[in-house]
Amino acid sequence: MSDKMKTVQDTEDAWVDGSLGRDEEYATVAEPIDEKALNNATGLQMISIRLQKSLIEDFKNIAEINGIGYQPLIRQVLKRFADAEKRRILREKSADMRALSGDDNHHDPDNSEGKKAFG
Repeated sequence: MSDKMKTVQDTEDAWVDGSLGRDEEYATVAEPIDEKALNNATGLQMISIRLQKSLIEDFKNIAEINGIGYQPLIRQVLKRFADAEKRRILREKSADMRALSGDDNHHDPDNSEGKKAFG
């Protein structure tokens, strides 16, 4: 390896600060993106939603602290909520089925009676 060549850690910061290069001679124009194919490949769907400005600012601030974009953060929050609600619903259905079958001896410590996400 020559004296002019050095090893640069491949990190996001190295791309941003230019350590991995910014010479135009190595840059090419990207092909146009097929939005539909990209969305299908990532499993994403565009939606429109209105949120309070203060809520969006809160998400932006939280996202900045965590080093991610606010939209991926919102996706994470919605995913966590949906997963927790599905688990809650399944626990309730399971308890209902046990009650119908007469199996009242089972105790689920995660299931707090009356605790629901929407009252």
